[in-house]
Amino acid sequence: MPMYKVKPVSPADIKIDVPSCMYKSPNVHGHGMNCGEHALQNGEVDPSLKATVDGFAKTVTTPDADLDASTPSPGPAESVFKGTADLDSLLGKDLGALRDIVINANPARPPLSLLVLHALLCQRYQVLSSVHVHSSVSAVPPPLLSCLGPRHIDSYARQRFQLGFTLIWKDVSELQMKFSTQSMCPIEGEANVARFLFRLLGAEPQDPAAATQMDCWIDKAVFQLSEGGSKDRAAVLRSLNAALGRSPWLLGQEFSLADIVCACFVLRAGQTTSAPVNVQRWLKSCQNLGHFDCVYPFLQ
Repeated sequence: MPMYKVKPVSPADIKIDVPSCMYKSPNVHGHGMNCGEHALQNGEVDPSLKATVDGFAKTVTTPDADLDASTPSPGPAESVFKGTADLDSLLGKDLGALRDIVINANPARPPLSLLVLHALLCQRYQVLSSVHVHSSVSAVPPPLLSCLGPRHIDSYARQRFQLGFTLIWKDVSELQMKFSTQSMCPIEGEANVARFLFRLLGAEPQDPAAATQMDCWIDKAVFQLSEGGSKDRAAVLRSLNAALGRSPWLLGQEFSLADIVCACFVLRAGQTTSAPVNVQRWLKSCQNLGHFDCVYPFLQ
């Protein structure tokens, strides 16, 4: 039995008319109109809504999606890789030490893909970059001395950085990289070093089939575009054109290391003007990302 009894303040059989929607609006659909138009009451077309719909349609039908291949990016490039990477889990925990990556490269064959990856790493981590010239090289063109950008103002304080990226121009037959200079055997070849650096971005494909496809494209770029003859290069360009006719990037909808390496080797081979239409559109999309700006001074 309740301690207090209160009389109801409203009748128990009250009926409340609850509307099915918060706001009512007249039907704006008219006969004889396409889906991209919005009919006003006076029969005119709302220009702002039409522009919005046309913009959405463009992102769906344009092969490079939200990258307009006809218009360069107006602002600074943003990283296309949204994954997260933890250096402790990737490289091992090393308290208080800067992780140094040291690369020996021949100035006669600048590693274009590594320059692109360096730019992407600088967007993910605090990178201390430096360029040196080995005594085995007599002279290096000025663009090679500044290929990693200007010297960081805090370069004197190594403890403020997460990665050290040192590029040494040296007379070597094959590009070499060491991460732990005391205990690690060198990684050789631009493609293998590119794979190592790409993993630091935390953006490698998780699907084994996609990872295998990425490796296949990289091998094609290295062994056929770079080291093959004219027939090999023509075959790779045909394969690229066919793949890029089905998707904006080589692995589908996602930009990957395959695009970085293949685009750099196509540019290095001087195949830009004679490339098929899909390949030229893809190269333009790569350029619009902004990450390839560092390689164009070496293509003149």
